[in-house]
Amino acid sequence: MRNFKILLTYDGSRYKGWQRLGNTDNTVQGKLENVLSRMLDAPVEVIGSGRTDAGVHALGQVANFRAETAMSCDEILRDLRQYLPEDIGVYAVEEADPRFHSRLSAVGKTYEYRIWNSELPCVFERRYCWVIREKLDVDAMKKAAGEFLGTHDFLAFCSNKHFKKSSLRTVDSFDIQVNGPEIRLVVSGNGFLYNMVRIMVGTLVEISLGQRDAGSIAAVFESRRRENAGAMAPAQGLYLAEVRYS
Repeated sequence: MRNFKILLTYDGSRYKGWQRLGNTDNTVQGKLENVLSRMLDAPVEVIGSGRTDAGVHALGQVANFRAETAMSCDEILRDLRQYLPEDIGVYAVEEADPRFHSRLSAVGKTYEYRIWNSELPCVFERRYCWVIREKLDVDAMKKAAGEFLGTHDFLAFCSNKHFKKSSLRTVDSFDIQVNGPEIRLVVSGNGFLYNMVRIMVGTLVEISLGQRDAGSIAAVFESRRRENAGAMAPAQGLYLAEVRYS
């Protein structure tokens, strides 16, 4: 049984997220599995590096699948590009070590979040960023983002009320870049809890609007209670940018 690694990108706007669902085939995983199963004339299970929520995009998602096939990687890549919807794009297909697992083998991820911060109309990008017309205090946002660096218990920044596993995660970097009206938040770490990035972004926005004290993040960590963190940022501004492997 051969093991194939896929690097792909997708516009998550019209999908119910990455994960296959029983009541709809309108998921990224579902589309990939349907196309591959028809191509290879056998059921195929695609494993993603992680689940992206409904409306969330990916610049560099990684997945793998196993199959008995004589098709080359180039042939699989060609057919995936031909038969997948235009909002799911495959950059590369390569044969992986039999032990490679796109989720379990990952050692780190980077996410990007885009905010349009201007009174100017955001006609063409409004479906791919969070439009905030009120002026944000970027300096306050940058200072507060430093509180997330290092290893912390991020349970308060997780929207899964029944999360039972360890909620310790390490954030290696949290950069905030300004390019005209766009603010881009880029966060890297060894892993992220459910909705963690969107809740961190929502918390930073509240700080930048003066709705929350910049020094409150430490207390939120200590509380381990979701209601003490900020509101969750909208899905359309979030992108899985990179998945790293050792």
